[in-house]
Amino acid sequence: MPVNISEVSPVPSLFSPVSLGKIELANRVVMAPMTRVRAGSSGIPGDLMVEYYRQRASVGLIITEGTYPDHASQGYVGEPGIATDEQAAGWQRVFEAVHAEGGRIVLQIMHAGRGTHPDINGGRRILAPSAIAIDGKTFTEKGEQPYPVPEAMTTAEIRAALEDFVTAARRAIEAGADGVEIHGANGYLLQEFLSPAANQRTDGYGGSPQNRARFVVEVVTAVAQAVGAERVGLRISPEVAIGDVFETDRDDVLATYGTLLDQLRPLGLAYLSMLHGDPGGELVQELRRRFDGKLIVNNSFESQTTREQALQQIEADHADAVVVGRALIANPDLVERWQGGHPENEPRPELFYGPGAEGYTDYPFLEAA
Repeated sequence: MPVNISEVSPVPSLFSPVSLGKIELANRVVMAPMTRVRAGSSGIPGDLMVEYYRQRASVGLIITEGTYPDHASQGYVGEPGIATDEQAAGWQRVFEAVHAEGGRIVLQIMHAGRGTHPDINGGRRILAPSAIAIDGKTFTEKGEQPYPVPEAMTTAEIRAALEDFVTAARRAIEAGADGVEIHGANGYLLQEFLSPAANQRTDGYGGSPQNRARFVVEVVTAVAQAVGAERVGLRISPEVAIGDVFETDRDDVLATYGTLLDQLRPLGLAYLSMLHGDPGGELVQELRRRFDGKLIVNNSFESQTTREQALQQIEADHADAVVVGRALIANPDLVERWQGGHPENEPRPELFYGPGAEGYTDYPFLEAA
Protein backbone atom coordinates (compact mmCIF):
# COMPACT_ATOMS: atom_id res chain seq x y z
CA MET A 1 0.00 0.00 0.00
CA PRO A 2 1.57 3.35 -0.99
CA VAL A 3 2.46 5.77 1.81
CA ASN A 4 0.62 9.08 1.84
CA ILE A 5 3.49 11.56 2.02
CA SER A 6 1.24 14.19 3.63
CA GLU A 7 0.74 11.88 6.62
CA VAL A 8 4.45 11.47 7.30
CA SER A 9 5.71 13.92 9.93
CA PRO A 10 8.77 15.78 8.67
CA VAL A 11 11.90 15.74 10.80
CA PRO A 12 11.85 19.00 12.82
CA SER A 13 14.45 21.58 11.92
CA LEU A 14 15.82 24.48 13.92
CA PHE A 15 13.67 26.77 11.79
CA SER A 16 10.38 24.88 12.04
CA PRO A 17 7.54 25.96 14.36
CA VAL A 18 6.89 24.39 17.75
CA SER A 19 4.37 24.90 20.54
CA LEU A 20 5.44 25.22 24.16
CA GLY A 21 2.16 24.89 25.99
CA LYS A 22 0.03 27.80 24.79
CA ILE A 23 3.06 29.63 23.38
CA GLU A 24 3.43 29.23 19.60
CA LEU A 25 7.01 29.63 18.34
CA ALA A 26 7.83 30.40 14.70
CA ASN A 27 11.21 28.66 15.06
CA ARG A 28 13.21 26.75 17.66
CA VAL A 29 15.84 29.37 18.46
CA VAL A 30 15.25 30.63 22.01
CA MET A 31 16.97 33.69 23.46
CA ALA A 32 18.64 32.83 26.75
CA PRO A 33 17.89 34.83 29.90
CA MET A 34 20.98 37.02 30.15
CA THR A 35 21.71 39.55 32.86
CA ARG A 36 22.45 42.91 31.18
CA VAL A 37 21.91 45.35 34.13
CA ARG A 38 20.38 48.21 32.10
CA ALA A 39 17.36 48.93 34.34
CA GLY A 40 19.04 51.54 36.57
CA SER A 41 18.39 52.01 40.27
CA SER A 42 14.61 51.95 39.79
CA GLY A 43 14.53 48.48 38.23
CA ILE A 44 12.07 49.83 35.64
CA PRO A 45 12.67 48.77 32.02
CA GLY A 46 13.14 51.92 29.93
CA ASP A 47 13.52 52.83 26.26
CA LEU A 48 16.88 51.08 25.95
CA MET A 49 15.52 47.74 27.15
CA VAL A 50 12.42 48.11 24.97
CA GLU A 51 14.65 48.51 21.91
CA TYR A 52 17.00 45.67 22.89
CA TYR A 53 14.22 43.12 23.13
CA ARG A 54 12.34 44.50 20.11
CA GLN A 55 15.43 44.01 17.94
CA ARG A 56 15.56 40.30 18.81
CA ALA A 57 11.88 39.48 18.28
CA SER A 58 12.55 37.22 15.27
CA VAL A 59 13.67 34.37 17.53
CA GLY A 60 11.07 31.76 18.33
CA LEU A 61 10.96 32.85 21.97
CA ILE A 62 12.66 35.49 24.09
CA ILE A 63 13.27 34.61 27.73
CA THR A 64 13.95 37.85 29.57
CA GLU A 65 16.84 38.41 31.91
CA GLY A 66 16.27 37.36 35.51
CA THR A 67 13.78 39.73 37.13
CA TYR A 68 13.35 40.08 40.87
CA PRO A 69 9.91 39.38 42.39
CA ASP A 70 10.56 41.53 45.49
CA HIS A 71 13.26 44.06 46.35
CA ALA A 72 15.07 41.84 48.86
CA SER A 73 15.64 39.20 46.17
CA GLN A 74 17.46 41.56 43.77
CA GLY A 75 20.79 39.99 42.85
CA TYR A 76 22.49 42.67 40.72
CA VAL A 77 22.88 46.41 40.53
CA GLY A 78 20.77 47.56 37.58
CA GLU A 79 18.65 44.38 37.48
CA PRO A 80 15.00 44.89 36.48
CA GLY A 81 12.18 43.98 38.84
CA ILE A 82 8.51 43.16 38.68
CA ALA A 83 7.84 44.03 42.31
CA THR A 84 5.91 47.27 41.63
CA ASP A 85 3.24 48.56 39.27
CA GLU A 86 5.82 50.91 37.73
CA GLN A 87 8.18 48.04 36.94
CA ALA A 88 5.31 46.03 35.46
CA ALA A 89 4.37 49.02 33.29
CA GLY A 90 7.95 49.15 32.01
CA TRP A 91 7.79 45.46 31.11
CA GLN A 92 4.43 46.02 29.40
CA ARG A 93 6.19 48.35 26.95
CA VAL A 94 8.78 45.64 26.28
CA PHE A 95 6.10 43.00 25.68
CA GLU A 96 4.15 45.28 23.37
CA ALA A 97 7.25 46.08 21.32
CA VAL A 98 8.12 42.39 20.90
CA HIS A 99 4.55 41.50 19.97
CA ALA A 100 4.41 44.32 17.43
CA GLU A 101 7.32 42.58 15.65
CA GLY A 102 5.52 39.23 15.77
CA GLY A 103 7.63 37.81 18.58
CA ARG A 104 6.93 35.80 21.73
CA ILE A 105 8.38 36.63 25.15
CA VAL A 106 8.28 35.14 28.65
CA LEU A 107 9.52 36.82 31.81
CA GLN A 108 12.03 34.97 33.97
CA ILE A 109 11.34 35.36 37.70
CA MET A 110 14.56 35.13 39.71
CA HIS A 111 15.03 35.21 43.48
CA ALA A 112 18.78 35.57 44.12
CA GLY A 113 18.65 33.95 47.57
CA ARG A 114 22.08 34.21 49.18
CA GLY A 115 23.56 35.52 45.92
CA THR A 116 23.07 39.17 46.81
CA HIS A 117 24.27 41.81 49.29
CA PRO A 118 22.66 44.58 51.38
CA ASP A 119 24.40 47.12 49.12
CA ILE A 120 22.51 45.63 46.17
CA ASN A 121 19.05 45.02 47.64
CA GLY A 122 18.68 48.30 49.50
CA GLY A 123 19.89 47.13 52.90
CA ARG A 124 17.31 44.38 53.20
CA ARG A 125 17.89 40.99 54.80
CA ILE A 126 19.58 38.17 52.87
CA LEU A 127 17.59 34.94 53.08
CA ALA A 128 18.52 31.40 52.04
CA PRO A 129 17.73 27.80 52.99
CA SER A 130 20.68 27.69 55.42
CA ALA A 131 23.10 30.20 56.97
CA ILE A 132 25.94 29.34 54.58
CA ALA A 133 27.69 32.09 52.61
CA ILE A 134 29.04 31.88 49.08
CA ASP A 135 32.83 31.89 49.12
CA GLY A 136 33.50 34.86 46.89
CA LYS A 137 32.70 38.48 46.13
CA THR A 138 29.94 40.29 44.30
CA PHE A 139 29.80 43.70 42.64
CA THR A 140 27.79 46.26 44.61
CA GLU A 141 27.23 50.01 44.37
CA LYS A 142 30.21 50.34 46.72
CA GLY A 143 32.48 48.08 44.66
CA GLU A 144 33.33 44.42 45.15
CA GLN A 145 32.39 42.98 48.52
CA PRO A 146 32.30 39.49 50.04
CA TYR A 147 28.98 37.70 50.04
CA PRO A 148 27.41 37.94 53.51
CA VAL A 149 26.24 35.00 55.58
CA PRO A 150 22.50 34.72 54.88
CA GLU A 151 19.78 34.06 57.42
CA ALA A 152 18.15 30.64 57.28
CA MET A 153 14.54 31.11 56.20
CA THR A 154 11.71 30.32 58.57
CA THR A 155 8.72 28.38 57.30
CA ALA A 156 6.76 31.65 57.19
CA GLU A 157 9.51 33.28 55.11
CA ILE A 158 9.49 30.33 52.72
CA ARG A 159 5.75 30.80 52.30
CA ALA A 160 6.19 34.55 51.75
CA ALA A 161 8.80 33.91 49.04
CA LEU A 162 6.39 31.55 47.31
CA GLU A 163 3.69 34.24 47.36
CA ASP A 164 6.19 36.71 45.85
CA PHE A 165 6.73 34.35 42.91
CA VAL A 166 2.96 34.05 42.41
CA THR A 167 2.40 37.81 42.60
CA ALA A 168 5.24 38.43 40.15
CA ALA A 169 3.84 35.86 37.71
CA ARG A 170 0.40 37.46 37.84
CA ARG A 171 1.90 40.91 37.24
CA ALA A 172 3.84 39.61 34.23
CA ILE A 173 0.84 37.95 32.60
CA GLU A 174 -1.36 40.98 33.28
CA ALA A 175 1.32 43.16 31.66
CA GLY A 176 1.14 41.05 28.51
CA ALA A 177 3.88 38.41 28.82
CA ASP A 178 3.23 35.21 26.88
CA GLY A 179 4.36 33.28 29.94
CA VAL A 180 6.80 33.14 32.84
CA GLU A 181 9.89 31.08 33.54
CA ILE A 182 10.69 30.12 37.13
CA HIS A 183 14.44 30.34 37.70
CA GLY A 184 15.47 27.18 39.51
CA ALA A 185 19.06 27.22 38.30
CA ASN A 186 22.47 28.94 38.46
CA GLY A 187 22.88 28.89 42.23
CA TYR A 188 19.94 31.15 43.10
CA LEU A 189 17.31 30.52 45.77
CA LEU A 190 15.47 27.56 44.27
CA GLN A 191 18.62 25.65 43.38
CA GLU A 192 19.96 26.47 46.84
CA PHE A 193 17.08 24.41 48.21
CA LEU A 194 17.84 21.55 45.80
CA SER A 195 21.55 21.34 46.60
CA PRO A 196 22.81 19.49 49.71
CA ALA A 197 25.79 21.86 49.77
CA ALA A 198 23.57 24.91 50.26
CA ASN A 199 20.61 23.30 52.02
CA GLN A 200 21.45 21.75 55.38
CA ARG A 201 18.01 22.13 56.94
CA THR A 202 16.56 19.49 59.24
CA ASP A 203 12.88 20.32 58.70
CA GLY A 204 10.53 19.29 55.88
CA TYR A 205 12.52 21.38 53.39
CA GLY A 206 15.89 19.68 53.94
CA GLY A 207 17.62 16.33 54.14
CA SER A 208 16.16 13.85 51.66
CA PRO A 209 15.97 14.54 47.90
CA GLN A 210 12.18 14.77 48.19
CA ASN A 211 12.40 17.34 50.99
CA ARG A 212 14.98 19.43 49.13
CA ALA A 213 12.76 19.42 46.02
CA ARG A 214 9.67 20.40 48.02
CA PHE A 215 9.98 24.20 47.81
CA VAL A 216 10.56 24.18 44.05
CA VAL A 217 7.54 21.91 43.59
CA GLU A 218 5.42 24.22 45.73
CA VAL A 219 6.53 27.38 43.89
CA VAL A 220 6.01 25.98 40.39
CA THR A 221 2.67 24.42 41.33
CA ALA A 222 1.39 27.67 42.88
CA VAL A 223 2.47 29.74 39.88
CA ALA A 224 0.88 27.23 37.48
CA GLN A 225 -2.38 27.40 39.41
CA ALA A 226 -2.26 31.21 39.33
CA VAL A 227 -1.54 31.84 35.64
CA GLY A 228 -2.05 28.50 33.90
CA ALA A 229 0.52 25.70 33.63
CA GLU A 230 0.59 26.02 29.83
CA ARG A 231 2.21 29.45 30.29
CA VAL A 232 4.84 28.38 32.85
CA GLY A 233 8.36 27.08 32.25
CA LEU A 234 11.02 25.98 34.72
CA ARG A 235 14.79 26.40 34.30
CA ILE A 236 17.17 24.00 36.04
CA SER A 237 20.94 23.45 35.88
CA PRO A 238 21.79 20.10 37.51
CA GLU A 239 25.50 19.64 38.23
CA VAL A 240 26.34 23.24 37.22
CA ALA A 241 28.18 24.53 40.30
CA ILE A 242 27.55 28.26 40.08
CA GLY A 243 27.52 30.16 43.39
CA ASP A 244 28.86 27.21 45.41
CA VAL A 245 25.75 25.17 44.70
CA PHE A 246 27.68 21.93 44.39
CA GLU A 247 25.90 18.82 43.13
CA THR A 248 28.69 16.26 42.84
CA ASP A 249 26.87 12.99 43.54
CA ARG A 250 25.18 11.83 40.31
CA ASP A 251 22.88 9.45 42.18
CA ASP A 252 21.70 12.26 44.47
CA VAL A 253 21.28 14.60 41.50
CA LEU A 254 19.11 12.07 39.69
CA ALA A 255 17.09 11.36 42.85
CA THR A 256 16.56 15.07 43.59
CA TYR A 257 15.74 16.30 40.11
CA GLY A 258 13.93 13.09 39.27
CA THR A 259 11.50 13.44 42.18
CA LEU A 260 11.12 17.14 41.32
CA LEU A 261 10.07 16.37 37.75
CA ASP A 262 7.95 13.36 38.75
CA GLN A 263 5.87 15.72 40.88
CA LEU A 264 5.69 18.46 38.25
CA ARG A 265 4.85 16.18 35.32
CA PRO A 266 1.06 16.05 35.99
CA LEU A 267 0.84 19.86 35.81
CA GLY A 268 1.46 19.97 32.05
CA LEU A 269 3.96 22.84 32.12
CA ALA A 270 4.82 24.71 28.91
CA TYR A 271 8.44 23.58 29.00
CA LEU A 272 11.51 22.58 30.96
CA SER A 273 14.73 24.52 30.25
CA MET A 274 17.95 22.76 31.14
CA LEU A 275 21.49 24.10 31.30
CA HIS A 276 23.95 21.22 31.11
CA GLY A 277 27.18 20.50 29.26
CA ASP A 278 25.89 17.25 27.75
CA PRO A 279 22.32 17.76 26.45
CA GLY A 280 22.29 14.39 24.68
CA GLY A 281 23.71 12.54 27.67
CA GLU A 282 22.10 10.10 30.06
CA LEU A 283 21.22 12.58 32.84
CA VAL A 284 19.51 15.18 30.66
CA GLN A 285 17.60 12.62 28.63
CA GLU A 286 16.49 10.70 31.73
CA LEU A 287 15.19 13.92 33.28
CA ARG A 288 13.47 14.71 29.98
CA ARG A 289 11.65 11.37 30.19
CA ARG A 290 10.67 12.05 33.79
CA PHE A 291 9.29 15.48 32.84
CA ASP A 292 7.46 14.11 29.77
CA GLY A 293 7.04 17.53 28.13
CA LYS A 294 8.82 19.98 25.88
CA LEU A 295 12.54 20.41 26.61
CA ILE A 296 14.73 23.36 25.64
CA VAL A 297 18.48 23.09 26.22
CA ASN A 298 21.47 25.34 26.75
CA ASN A 299 24.71 23.41 26.48
CA SER A 300 27.17 25.64 28.31
CA PHE A 301 28.27 28.86 29.94
CA GLU A 302 31.78 28.05 28.82
CA SER A 303 31.46 28.61 25.07
CA GLN A 304 29.23 30.35 22.55
CA THR A 305 26.56 28.16 20.95
CA THR A 306 27.24 27.77 17.22
CA ARG A 307 24.82 27.28 14.35
CA GLU A 308 26.12 23.75 13.86
CA GLN A 309 25.62 22.85 17.52
CA ALA A 310 22.06 24.23 17.50
CA LEU A 311 21.15 22.38 14.31
CA GLN A 312 22.61 19.17 15.69
CA GLN A 313 20.67 19.35 18.97
CA ILE A 314 17.37 19.47 17.06
CA GLU A 315 18.31 16.96 14.36
CA ALA A 316 19.52 14.48 17.00
CA ASP A 317 16.28 15.03 18.98
CA HIS A 318 18.15 16.06 22.09
CA ALA A 319 15.57 18.82 22.65
CA ASP A 320 12.57 20.60 21.16
CA ALA A 321 14.32 23.99 21.01
CA VAL A 322 17.79 25.42 21.66
CA VAL A 323 18.62 28.26 24.04
CA VAL A 324 21.20 30.69 22.59
CA GLY A 325 23.01 33.44 24.50
CA ARG A 326 26.06 35.33 23.29
CA ALA A 327 25.35 34.86 19.58
CA LEU A 328 22.04 36.67 20.13
CA ILE A 329 23.66 39.49 22.05
CA ALA A 330 25.84 40.22 19.01
CA ASN A 331 23.32 39.35 16.28
CA PRO A 332 19.79 40.62 16.80
CA ASP A 333 18.88 39.03 13.43
CA LEU A 334 20.56 35.72 14.26
CA VAL A 335 17.74 33.56 12.86
CA GLU A 336 18.07 35.21 9.44
CA ARG A 337 21.85 34.85 9.56
CA TRP A 338 21.68 31.17 10.54
CA GLN A 339 19.01 30.37 7.96
CA GLY A 340 21.02 31.97 5.17
CA GLY A 341 24.46 30.92 6.36
CA HIS A 342 25.54 34.55 6.67
CA PRO A 343 28.54 35.78 8.71
CA GLU A 344 27.98 36.78 12.33
CA ASN A 345 28.97 39.80 14.37
CA GLU A 346 31.44 39.04 17.15
CA PRO A 347 30.26 39.71 20.73
CA ARG A 348 32.04 42.35 22.79
CA PRO A 349 32.15 40.81 26.29
CA GLU A 350 33.64 43.93 27.86
CA LEU A 351 30.31 45.66 27.11
CA PHE A 352 27.95 42.90 28.30
CA TYR A 353 27.31 44.74 31.58
CA GLY A 354 26.91 48.49 31.64
CA PRO A 355 24.45 51.34 31.57
CA GLY A 356 24.43 52.36 27.90
CA ALA A 357 23.52 51.43 24.34
CA GLU A 358 27.07 50.51 23.34
CA GLY A 359 27.39 46.74 23.12
CA TYR A 360 23.65 46.46 23.74
CA THR A 361 21.51 47.90 20.95
CA ASP A 362 24.23 48.99 18.47
CA TYR A 363 25.14 45.64 16.87
CA PRO A 364 24.48 45.91 13.09
CA PHE A 365 21.79 44.01 11.24
CA LEU A 366 22.63 42.26 7.97
CA GLU A 367 21.54 45.12 5.72
CA ALA A 368 23.68 47.55 7.72
CA ALA A 369 26.72 45.32 8.04
